[in-house]
Amino acid sequence: MTALLALKLISAKRSYNNSGAQQRRTKMSGKVFEQIELAKCLAAGTTYTKTKHRTVRTEDGFSKSVEVPVRVRAWWWAQDNGKFALSIRYGSRVIALSAKSNAVECASYVDLINALTTIKTAVDAGELDEHIERASVKLRDGFTK
Repeated sequence: MTALLALKLISAKRSYNNSGAQQRRTKMSGKVFEQIELAKCLAAGTTYTKTKHRTVRTEDGFSKSVEVPVRVRAWWWAQDNGKFALSIRYGSRVIALSAKSNAVECASYVDLINALTTIKTAVDAGELDEHIERASVKLRDGFTK
C-alpha cells in the first residue's frame, strides 16, 4: 500500500462526447492518411494493402476473427498532359476545395504526397469542416427514401 502513496490519485470521469464535426474530421483525416500511404507505396514501386478484421462462422458453428484485405481506391488519376489530378472525397462525394475547382494538379508522386499532407493538415486544423459537412449531408440524403 505504500507504493500507491507515491502516486497522485484523483477522481476523474472520461468524456466520450465528440461533436459530429470532430467525428467527421477524424474520419476524413484517416482516409487522407490512407491515400498518403498508397501514394508512398506506388512511388516506391510496392503495393499497399489495408486489412481489417472480419468475424466469420466456421463449419463447426464457432465464430473466429480473420484478417481480410480491403481495397483502397486512389483519389487521383493521370491526365493527358502526364500530370495527376487529385480530388478529395468524403464517402462517394467529391469535396470542392474552392468555388471553381474540385481537384489539385500534381506533377509527380512527390507533389501528390505533399499535396495530400497539406490537405491532411488542413483537415486536422478544421479548415475543411464546412465542406465536409455539406458532403456529409448530401451523402446522408442519398440513403433516405
